[in-house]
Amino acid sequence: MQKQPLATSAALVKATRLTPATVNKSLAHLQTLNIVKELTRRQRDRVFSYRRYVHLLNAELDSSKV
Repeated sequence: MQKQPLATSAALVKATRLTPATVNKSLAHLQTLNIVKELTRRQRDRVFSYRRYVHLLNAELDSSKV
């Protein structure tokens, strides 16, 4: 998710060559650890955000504006 901090499970399946079940179970576990957040609140085509990474990128952009 560092290469693509906003991703769908389908995109992660394609990128990692893991099964959809494995990717979805991993995403669920990462959600419980508050590492990723599901943004869409849907059953299908959900978009996940790697929260800390996105936060760090935003902080970097904000500091470069100063």
